Amino acid sequence: MLVAQDKSLLRRLNRARAQTDKLFDNVRPDSLYDRPIPERHRIVFYIGHLEAFDWNLLRSPSNVPFDADLDRLFAFGIDPVDGGLPSDQPSDWPALDQVRSYASRVRDELDIDNCSELLLNTAIEHRLMHAETLAYMLHQMPIDKKIRQPQADVPDREEPRAEIIEIPEGPATLGLFRDDADFGWDNEYNAHVVNVPAFAMDRYKVTNSQYLKFVRSGGYRDRALWSADDWEWKTARDFSHPAFWKRDGDQWYLRTMFEVIPLPLSWPVYVSQAEASAYARWAGQRLPTEAEWQRAAYGNSKNPFPWGVETPGPEHGYFDFERWDPAPVDAFPRARSAFGLDGLLGNGWEWTGSPFEPYAGFKAFPFYEGYSANFFDGKHFVMKGGSPRTDRSMLRRSFRNWFQPHYPYVYAGFRCASGGPK
Repeated sequence: MLVAQDKSLLRRLNRARAQTDKLFDNVRPDSLYDRPIPERHRIVFYIGHLEAFDWNLLRSPSNVPFDADLDRLFAFGIDPVDGGLPSDQPSDWPALDQVRSYASRVRDELDIDNCSELLLNTAIEHRLMHAETLAYMLHQMPIDKKIRQPQADVPDREEPRAEIIEIPEGPATLGLFRDDADFGWDNEYNAHVVNVPAFAMDRYKVTNSQYLKFVRSGGYRDRALWSADDWEWKTARDFSHPAFWKRDGDQWYLRTMFEVIPLPLSWPVYVSQAEASAYARWAGQRLPTEAEWQRAAYGNSKNPFPWGVETPGPEHGYFDFERWDPAPVDAFPRARSAFGLDGLLGNGWEWTGSPFEPYAGFKAFPFYEGYSANFFDGKHFVMKGGSPRTDRSMLRRSFRNWFQPHYPYVYAGFRCASGGPK
């Protein structure tokens, strides 16, 4: 179906564009050529990339290329990788006025009405994913290079008592059916049911308070808790605590987007998959598999959300770009799953121990062949859930996110699991 028949998609596109425009407005103009994360492009690249992606994907034969060089320059981003880092200089990039002019002209000339729903959904969610991953980048910038955006404080509170929930053996449904009317990425197909042996899982995400005990016990110095690759990475980066934390003597602080605050002990910790795995070993547990996470969240039901069918709202968690920071892990009892787990959607992605792999019958999108297939390499791990900067469209139960285990900047926490097959 063509977009002209579905104006709701045009509204979603305009909303997504507004989100990314607003995001770049958080950076002082003289800092748009900075590279806050070594593995990524400079910020200016993404001002051009979002529009170049849309242009290369959506343009019709009537859309004659007006700057093929910039179409190519801004075509592809960089996945965080172990090893070589980009070495370009700010002077290697076009002037900001030229980049903004290119972006504006793309929006003016694209013939959106003649796009298919599938392609436009792809463009919208691609942009919304960048709206989140760009937040990770901006988070790493010095605060004085950003323009502070006000938000209401989220007070810390007493940490909830840790609980472990027993999940009985049973089925978990993963993925989307090919004839499902909703949009899904290629890695979400095909829907299938797996039997999950009985296991146990934390009711809440691991908190800063719990993780602080791991840090103070010497977890970052205990070689036995880390795989060989994870230890090499941690040592090379000289990590001794999470990337979002700061230490001043015996006091610990959290670097939020716009300020440094005393470490909120009841908030979920954000760490890399390598750090989450080391903590789980220290606790005598492990990370859940993707299937275990899905079973804990949805059980035997076909409900779209862990809590049922109610449309996600502020009472269910922090997501949909409403906030920059998380809330205490027990802040959303209305989002509790049937098995009694809290906070499975929003407030921070959750690492699993499952490598990102295709489901049986996987078929890459012919118009975006590398979106998933390039990362079926055993070096990326599935994340489930969502963060405060995740759009609500990606709260669907089939959505799969993934990152390398040595990328510490993601708004991702975890919860531990135990039991299951020996």
